Amino acid sequence: MANIVSDPQGLISQWSAQLQTKGGLTLNIRPASADDEADLTDFLRKASTEDMRFRFLSAVGQIGHDFVQPMVEVDHERTENLLAFDDRDGRLAATAMVAADDRMEDAEVAVMVRSDLKGRGAGWSMLAHACDYARQRGFKRLHSVELGDNRSAIALEKEMGFVTSPCPGDATLTMVSKDLVVD
Repeated sequence: MANIVSDPQGLISQWSAQLQTKGGLTLNIRPASADDEADLTDFLRKASTEDMRFRFLSAVGQIGHDFVQPMVEVDHERTENLLAFDDRDGRLAATAMVAADDRMEDAEVAVMVRSDLKGRGAGWSMLAHACDYARQRGFKRLHSVELGDNRSAIALEKEMGFVTSPCPGDATLTMVSKDLVVD
C-alpha cells in the first residue's frame, strides 16, 4: 500500500476505514493521494476491457500518467477517490470515485472492482462507503451512469435502494440514483 505524503484537510483519517465484505474480504479504504499513481495504474492496466468500458463508459486507450493523475490528485472537496486495498496482499482491490456538482448538492459515483475479487462483496462495500461519504458531506443525491448492459452493477445499485431511469439523450445508458436526505 502506498504511503500518504500530504493530507491538508485531514480527510485521509476521516474517510479511512477497514471493512469486512459479505464475501470475507477485509478492505482497507482511504482517499487517494498522488502517491497512489503506480498502484492505480497497475490496477487499471490489469482490468478487463469490459471492466474498463463499464467504468469509463467507452473504450480506453493508453493508461499512463495523464490518464491516472486526475484520479489520484483530486481536490478532496468536490471530488474524492476512495481506494480499497486487499488486507491479504496490500494490492488495490477497488475504487469508488465521488464527484459533486457545482452546487455541492448532488454527486456522481463510479465503482470498479478488481476482476478476481468480484462476487465477494467489494462492490457492495465500496458503494455503501461512498453513500456514507456523500451523505456525511451533505450531498442530497448520489447517482451513477451505467451502460445498460452492466446488469450486475445496476442490480447491486437497485438492491441498495437506487432507482433507475433512462439517461436523457443516450438510450445505451441508464441513470441510477439514490436520495440521501432522510426525512
